[in-house]
Amino acid sequence: MKTPHFFITAILIAVFSSPYAQVNHWESLVYDSSDWHYVVPTATTDSLWMISTFDDSNWNVGPGGFGMGDGDDLTALPSGSSAVYQRIKFQIDNPAVIQKMMLAADFDDGFVAYLNGTEIARFGFSTGVVPTYNTYAEGQHEALLYQGLLPETFILSFNEVQSLLQVGENVLSIQTHNVSASSTDLSSRYFLLAGLNVADSLYAPTPNWFVAPFEFYESNLPIVVIDTYGVTIPDEPKVDAYMGIIHHDDGQMNNINDPFDEFDGLISIERRGSTSNGFPAKSYGLETRGPDSVNYNVSVFNWPIDNDWILYAPYTDKSLIRNVLTYQLGLDMGRWAPRTQMCELMLNGEYMGVYVFMERIKVNPGRVNIDPLLPTDTLNNELTGGYILKVDKTTGGGVVAWNSPFLADAPSTSVVPFQLHDPDITVLHPTQLNYIQNHITQWETNLAGTGFNHPDTGYVAYIDVPSFIDFYLMNEITRNVDGYRISSFLYKERYSEGGKIVAGPLWDFNIALGNANYCYGQYPDGWASHFNEYCPGGLNVPFWWNRLLEDSAYQQQVRCRWEYLRANDFSDEALMAKIDTLYNQLQLPAERHFVRWPILSTYVWPNFFIGDTYLEEIDYLKTWLMDRVTWMDQNMWGDSCQVDLTVAKRNILVPISVYPNPAQNTLNIKMSQHKAIESLWIINTMGQKILVPFTQQKDQAQINVSNLQPGIYVVCVMDQQKKTYQTPIIIER
Repeated sequence: MKTPHFFITAILIAVFSSPYAQVNHWESLVYDSSDWHYVVPTATTDSLWMISTFDDSNWNVGPGGFGMGDGDDLTALPSGSSAVYQRIKFQIDNPAVIQKMMLAADFDDGFVAYLNGTEIARFGFSTGVVPTYNTYAEGQHEALLYQGLLPETFILSFNEVQSLLQVGENVLSIQTHNVSASSTDLSSRYFLLAGLNVADSLYAPTPNWFVAPFEFYESNLPIVVIDTYGVTIPDEPKVDAYMGIIHHDDGQMNNINDPFDEFDGLISIERRGSTSNGFPAKSYGLETRGPDSVNYNVSVFNWPIDNDWILYAPYTDKSLIRNVLTYQLGLDMGRWAPRTQMCELMLNGEYMGVYVFMERIKVNPGRVNIDPLLPTDTLNNELTGGYILKVDKTTGGGVVAWNSPFLADAPSTSVVPFQLHDPDITVLHPTQLNYIQNHITQWETNLAGTGFNHPDTGYVAYIDVPSFIDFYLMNEITRNVDGYRISSFLYKERYSEGGKIVAGPLWDFNIALGNANYCYGQYPDGWASHFNEYCPGGLNVPFWWNRLLEDSAYQQQVRCRWEYLRANDFSDEALMAKIDTLYNQLQLPAERHFVRWPILSTYVWPNFFIGDTYLEEIDYLKTWLMDRVTWMDQNMWGDSCQVDLTVAKRNILVPISVYPNPAQNTLNIKMSQHKAIESLWIINTMGQKILVPFTQQKDQAQINVSNLQPGIYVVCVMDQQKKTYQTPIIIER
């Protein structure tokens, strides 16, 4: 029987801050092959079957490893079994010496586990679902041990151990369910292990496959500690938990046993993300709450008060800093971007690695500072603003409010979906939805028309031009594969505040900055806004971004803004200093992170570069970014604004030579220092990448340019170290 919520809250407050003692070693309390009491239910079972006092004397008894098809079964179950319920009792003399426990679960397809009647873990069932004898798991899960793989593990924290274990007899109860009536591979194997804070051998050895969880106690970063008390964090809705943050402002090391001095209180938490939700390290959305479970505004890390926060897991970004770096650059631009704090996370007693504690995008004076739109705001000035929109996929739970009547930029023919981010579409008044849809459509119609660049009645009447330029430059300097088309935000001010459509805020740059191996995201050259030319189809870039660049006045503003940024916050020195600062903070935390997640030297979607060390990942990011800004310097729109860049340009140590130049039909390319050519391409004056036929031999290549129109082009050559070099050429006839 689940412990009542009010009682759980009392326990949380009472014991959450208990000290963490170091685990000396691990032992087994329950083996999979131990004798269990079990039943294959064919009717509703007593609702208290999982509590310690339940009488299971009339149940079957057999060794664990129950199943009917995976080759790992010590006790065979009848064909067609939808579920098996099992119980086992074990003795504990002194719960105080048990620092942590681990439930290791090898199963097919879903389960719910209980310790002394309280749920401690589940898989394959949504939170709140109480499976009955004929309930099927919500998805497939294959048993792993018989394949030579490790089982799923669920850590019970010190607080949970101390609140649930009792002196003397304890009972572990588990219900395992098949995925369908036609499935023939129901199986269940479970282990219960204890992490002891003493050297004495009290129980049984661990299985030969067992790997002790990583132990973590101290960091130069803030330590975030979250305890859900055995409740699995679902995709939605949020579940109650307790959070403490240890952060000493005076620069001292933070220890897991230190008081919670940054935050100490109740939260609600859920998993978040679309693609990222499928990675082992999950990202979370959370709300800080008061004792009455109502959202409670707080200030963390000296940020503006709010109650909506995100714990982002940089799992696919092995530099760990791409999002943090991008948001910092956005703030340097003078644009609001989520504030971030690198930290290390302990979740339910388990070390989860390096995370980013950050702000969520929402209307708020400390975030997107526009007037909020209330459900009653359906007239006059109040109707005209307070909207945050986004172009995004729907796999993360988003709902399309409307599709633009204008297709994505050529050559794509995909639709552009608009979503309402704040307020949510479920609370939006129909009048409000109709207004914002019509207004956005009016802007798109104007932009697509012949007079789009009129200085008074063209696009300038609808959009905040500087924000669009900054948004463009940030997506370009990062060459964001998702840029413009996924997680791309716009917001609309009230007429009293100017009434313009503003581009931003910035969001989701984890596969930018050379961290994508598809759609040319790995290359530091070419315009990200031309994504549709590389990958037409699917969710593509709206036509706005390249249409604006057809206006020479807009081009010139882009050029001047770029030169200003390169002379200041985007200088080579400033960019490298930002990366170095983050790297210096993360050296030791990153070492722990990659012990917890041993993915260095391993491909993780969609990595292009795979480094053997954390430093190699950082060096790749640095090299890629310097190559990127160099290319943008050389190919930026418009004419120079004569901004003093005040920075020394990097010398290209390995130049390429081309001949003849001008060329008519054939162009020869040679790299000095015998650098081998891996790939090459040509870029026209619009920044478009042109793939041309060529032959090559090590450091030399020959290109057929007979099909190119006369004009000026740039030849780009990449060597085997993924460095790119460029030189201009002229084609004439």
